[in-house]
Amino acid sequence: MSVDLKIPVVAMGGGHGLAAILTALREITTDITALVTVADDGGSSGRLRAEFGVMPPGDLRMALAALCSDDEWGRGWAHVLQHRFSSEGDLDGHSVGNLLLTALWEIHEDPVVGLAKVAQLLRVVGRVLPMSSQPLEIQAQVRTRVDGGEKVEIVRGQSAVALARGVIDHVRLIPDSPPTHPQALAAIERAEWVTLGPGSWYSSVLPHLLLPETRAALAHTQARKLLLLNLTSPHPGDEAAQIGAQGRLAFLRQHAPEVPFDVILADPSILTNELVEYVASLGARLEVRDLAHAPTSDQHDPKKVVSALRDIMAKS
Repeated sequence: MSVDLKIPVVAMGGGHGLAAILTALREITTDITALVTVADDGGSSGRLRAEFGVMPPGDLRMALAALCSDDEWGRGWAHVLQHRFSSEGDLDGHSVGNLLLTALWEIHEDPVVGLAKVAQLLRVVGRVLPMSSQPLEIQAQVRTRVDGGEKVEIVRGQSAVALARGVIDHVRLIPDSPPTHPQALAAIERAEWVTLGPGSWYSSVLPHLLLPETRAALAHTQARKLLLLNLTSPHPGDEAAQIGAQGRLAFLRQHAPEVPFDVILADPSILTNELVEYVASLGARLEVRDLAHAPTSDQHDPKKVVSALRDIMAKS
């Protein structure tokens, strides 16, 4: 690992998208704070959340594993953390890391203490924090065409929103105006760079900008803010595929107009005249780099992302 920029970076997101950018950032700096969404209600995380009333652990677990120490100890424990049980019983589908975090959260009142103990076990580079002090729900207003007309319905829950068919007009968090975790606000204040994305647009990227305290912190921080856009997805079920890159930016702008971005990082595969013009209208700098794992892939190549981020952060 070649770390040559000792700068404080905050990475916001969730799921595989956040894990991917954390894997890249750890090649650049050791001062990383991952701020992770806490609205998942599906799979193992959803089951543990419903049974124990804890934060959904899955995205937090993935962030911890992505930042494990780059040695046999760290990689070995990260592998254990990610191990998922397969059985005919109640443990089926649960990962070791989800169960471990849930146990630690039952023992310690502060979820950050449990995260810190797992981070210590993995010898994590940086730290992992929940974006909010409490578990949240996502609610979306979805518009669909029915028999030549339109139908508008409210869809509640991250897993339901991810599977929603139609155009999502608006997204909100439940409860209204939830608090940002205080340590997350402190991390944003001291950061030199804040990154957002890639990931599921409505459930991993946008939720960070729906927290009033986070929006205010991002509006006033001296940190430069970089948004990493998703690649074109070949999957028709992608929750935001139908609106394209320019539409995704506009959606963020609609929900958080006071949050400016300094750099928009995009792969050439999503470049359009509309995107170029819209980024210019935002006053941001568009950085176009080859980031895809393969020409038709919807996955970013970690080495390409490292190269792009190192270049952008070093020259800015």
